[in-house]
Amino acid sequence: MPSFSTEVKNELARFISDTECCKIAELAALMRMGATMLIGGRNFGLNFTTENAAIARKTLTLLKESYPVETSVMVSKARRLKKNNHYFIKVAPSPLVTELLTTLGIMQGDNLNVGKDVGILRRECCRQSYLRGAFLGGGSVNKPESDYHLELVTGNYSFAQVLVSLFKKFDLPVGITDRKNDYIIYLKDSDAIMDFLGIIGAEGALVEFEVAKNVKDVRNQVNRLVNCETANLQKTVNAACRQVERINLIKEKIGLDKLPENLQEVAKVRLNYPEATLQELVVVMGNTVGKSGINHRLRRLEQIAMELAEGDIHESKV
Repeated sequence: MPSFSTEVKNELARFISDTECCKIAELAALMRMGATMLIGGRNFGLNFTTENAAIARKTLTLLKESYPVETSVMVSKARRLKKNNHYFIKVAPSPLVTELLTTLGIMQGDNLNVGKDVGILRRECCRQSYLRGAFLGGGSVNKPESDYHLELVTGNYSFAQVLVSLFKKFDLPVGITDRKNDYIIYLKDSDAIMDFLGIIGAEGALVEFEVAKNVKDVRNQVNRLVNCETANLQKTVNAACRQVERINLIKEKIGLDKLPENLQEVAKVRLNYPEATLQELVVVMGNTVGKSGINHRLRRLEQIAMELAEGDIHESKV
């Protein structure tokens, strides 16, 4: 069964923008995430690698629609760990590739642009497409039933800063950290993750995430209520056990008949109904005394028992 990240990427891989500028922006981010440059004489080429067949197909489509470059595809299967397929798209070195790299903002004249793609990020739709390409090339998101976490991983610090600035342009509470030789741009807020999924066009994943989040929120709320009720019940049981124990102490030391009539009544009711709540004791006593009145008398009985236990009063003082 594919992971939630894979489901999101498969959905995004099926989405092809109608506008040329957005295709260029998405392809630029994909290349920065998953491509390496080849040098062939005075010309450049590209190698792009992914484990996702749908992403490989989309990358190939975007490349072909941008420039009629010569491409080849190779598939290899890893022998260890998950044994996933790896898809290699090779773009042979040619003058067209140099033009493509200039269009993508990766080259500026004869120089390499390390990550400041300002020229292709002027429009909001292009910024959305750029983030979509970045997620396809190096992103992941936890399934909504677990901890909320979405991240993009890149080894290029300048590119990471561009991504952070884009997150901020969309008012997303982004964080950045480093892990070995990589930079991690991340979101941990569930609403922010849903906003991001909407921004990059993952509408189906957004709906799935929101439904799972609502179910999780309801389940957590129910658990909190159950825990609260359990704690309150335990508190009631503990109080009742303590009251019965101390009433029995009074009974043993001086006898209940030595108590004032109102305390005798409550003491006998509590002994007869040791597991009853205060409200249930009110009913047993015919609603002649309220919860606060019963509680006050029980506390008085506990006080008397404590004093008897400490030897501070005698029968004559009750």
